[in-house]
Amino acid sequence: MPEKIDFSKVSFLVVDRSPLSGQLIRDILHVLGATAIRIAGSVEHACKELRRSPVDVIITDYHLVPENGLVLIDWVRNSPESDDRMVPIIMLTANSEEDYVVKARDMGVTEFLAKPFHVEGLYRRLVAVIARPRAFVSAEGYFGPDRRRRQVPYTGPDRRRTDS
Repeated sequence: MPEKIDFSKVSFLVVDRSPLSGQLIRDILHVLGATAIRIAGSVEHACKELRRSPVDVIITDYHLVPENGLVLIDWVRNSPESDDRMVPIIMLTANSEEDYVVKARDMGVTEFLAKPFHVEGLYRRLVAVIARPRAFVSAEGYFGPDRRRRQVPYTGPDRRRTDS
């Protein structure tokens, strides 16, 4: 079993256009022990909430109105108004096709979870972002968590132009 997390010490922002879905995620977080949970129904509302007070974890849907969750991720990772560019972001969406996953990853999402989901799947991703956070990378065109899940030693030839 994964690490045990005291969720009562973790603050969450749930961003979902569906009030029912947002409430479901809030209820699950409550069952896990979370007490500081805010819900936003749009990117604009989420940004206002984050400017008001940062959170420890963001859980967002891909499909928000009028913008999508990628706009929120971009704002968190790249806007000068964002107070915490390294906050973990979990994307929950019914669209788990490769194109959606790649776009979310390339924008800087920390974890991805397809709907419908199991509580255990959400719990595992929460433990991953809280107990085992990945290092962040700042490169031209990308700021976000290291996309590599495993660090494996490389023994092949150097390929960078700066390597001699």
